[in-house]
Amino acid sequence: MASIVRNIVSDCISNRLSDPRIESMTSVTRVEITGDLQIARIFVSVMGTDAQVRTTMAGLKNARGRIQRAVAQNLQTRVCPELRIELDESFKKAAEIIQIINESVRDLDPKVEGDEEIVDETPDLPDGATA
Repeated sequence: MASIVRNIVSDCISNRLSDPRIESMTSVTRVEITGDLQIARIFVSVMGTDAQVRTTMAGLKNARGRIQRAVAQNLQTRVCPELRIELDESFKKAAEIIQIINESVRDLDPKVEGDEEIVDETPDLPDGATA
């Protein structure tokens, strides 16, 4: 059921909403539906600045009724869950973590290269012996 709701909401956002506040790089990342099918939490990811994210979320919350109607029309169930649209910040956090890791690796690379030990690869032989 969650994947069906996700597909309907994704289609609605990308094809049916003409609100200029909603960024074109908005995607539904996941949907969680309560066991009694009363509430569906729709998690969306928005690529853009913080201002674009806030504007897109305002546009989506404003269009919630229209999205709700699309879900109700396409579901073949007696009950249509109430949609709650939430910002999914996991991609933003993941990108920040990757950036921190990349910066740390860059900071360590010069130290690792400069601190490399020069290893003499000739075996230790007893005194007087030659290789």
